[in-house]
Amino acid sequence: MSEGSSNAALDAALKALEAGGLVAIPTETVYGLAANADNRDAVLATYAAKGRPADHPLIVHVDGMDAIEHWAVDIPPEAWVLAEAYWPGPLTLVLKKAERCGPWVTGGQDTVALRAPSHPLTHNLIKAFSGPTHRGLTAPSANTFGRISPSRAQHVADDLGVKPEGKLDVILDGGPCEFGIESTMVNLSSGTPTILRHGVITREMLEETLGFAVPDAGGDAPRASGRLKSHYAPKTRLELVSAEDLPARLADLAGLKVAVMAPANVLDALPTHPYFTLTSPNTVRDYGSALYDNLHKLDDAASDRILVVSPPQDPDWAAINDRLGRAAA
Repeated sequence: MSEGSSNAALDAALKALEAGGLVAIPTETVYGLAANADNRDAVLATYAAKGRPADHPLIVHVDGMDAIEHWAVDIPPEAWVLAEAYWPGPLTLVLKKAERCGPWVTGGQDTVALRAPSHPLTHNLIKAFSGPTHRGLTAPSANTFGRISPSRAQHVADDLGVKPEGKLDVILDGGPCEFGIESTMVNLSSGTPTILRHGVITREMLEETLGFAVPDAGGDAPRASGRLKSHYAPKTRLELVSAEDLPARLADLAGLKVAVMAPANVLDALPTHPYFTLTSPNTVRDYGSALYDNLHKLDDAASDRILVVSPPQDPDWAAINDRLGRAAA
């Protein structure tokens, strides 16, 4: 694992990417599994490393707004407005793809997803890699497909690992991810902008920026990362329960080792202490940034079942409820 602050670590990552290798990179959302988006064999190696379905499209991570026209065509004005407002940052724009985009990036669709990450280490890496043609990096989450996303370098090392024992050439350690959940994804490829995936940038923020309603995408939307029914899942079965139902559910599971994540007041009120407990953060920002790290801890507790008390159902919590719902599916 390479410490991200050193020039040697960046040089090692660049060298690996140029050679068609795989590099785990920190972003403000989660750690990504990066490959040269123009290199078919390198990108297909990310599918193999993750066990990801070949028709599941990838996000191209670019150095900024100047790259958009190198990767997309028929770009609507709303795309520029959103990029100006939120790039670099946790927003992915889905647009009509340029001829440059191979099917190994798009999953065979006529759209491409673009994002400019704000993590300083990865921003510098992409800036150094991009060159005059604004090369980009495909970077799905650096974990086995369908499992808990990695928000720390150690999560990547424990799952995919580094060669020769593991699957990756370099893991850049940029510390814990700031937001901890995947980017908001907006489809701009056909008419009205719609939300493909909820994230830190909320519907309210998008609507305030654009000046009109931004609904969820329908069934005819492009396939996109993180939209499968079951995703972000621990190996241990996870259930969502209400605070009111938690004591009864624990009674139902008597005799099993149960790991529980719930607010402090809910845990304090339990008549018996579960096998393993985590206190869930109170704010949406803190909950999101710690979500995957906490799911990893719950999964590593060697329990028979995981119970998570459902967070608030307010719109601001949409991204977290989405991830937990898929983890429990």
